[in-house]
Amino acid sequence: MLLTALEFAGLVAFAASGALAAVRARLDVFGVVVVGLTTALGGGIIRDVLLGIHPPTSLRNWPYLAVCAVTALVVFAFHPQVARLRHAVLLADAVGLGVFATAGTTLALNAGATGYAACLIGMTSGIGGGALRDLLLREIPLVLRKEIYAMAALTGAVCVWVGHALSLPAGAVTTVSAAVVVAIRVLTLWRHWNAPVARPPEERSL
Repeated sequence: MLLTALEFAGLVAFAASGALAAVRARLDVFGVVVVGLTTALGGGIIRDVLLGIHPPTSLRNWPYLAVCAVTALVVFAFHPQVARLRHAVLLADAVGLGVFATAGTTLALNAGATGYAACLIGMTSGIGGGALRDLLLREIPLVLRKEIYAMAALTGAVCVWVGHALSLPAGAVTTVSAAVVVAIRVLTLWRHWNAPVARPPEERSL
């Protein structure tokens, strides 16, 4: 029950972030909804395709689509007010990243994937929607830039793999691993930590 609530909180956060980005890009209401849906559901759809789950879970259960679409419409209608809740959206986004990355890893392990593959699938589940959002908006995906995002998701996925290998309770492992992802994201945002970026040769000569 807790994980389900956290999953929907993550869906709302991802849909809101995608819709806000679409509003900033001056898309119409249809475009805002499409980008919001893609951001929220893209990672899970990629995960299910990789695991051979057809049709993907989010396309078989209407509440997933409904919650994301309503969230995107609310953002479209009240985007100035939503934009002021930046810190709350970032926190919810961190929760969504943690839940999707760890739940995706657990699902992959239960489907018989190797630990290595399960970790990559779990990470993709967490970051896939955001990457698709950025591609739709013709931007370099956030996960390929300096923010510590994908590594946070991968860390949580590895925690799930270790817990699974030690035969620890699955629910506790997923919850704790998701908390690890959230803690890493919140800490890096608070401290403004970023991954190293290579300096162009012309800058080094200055």
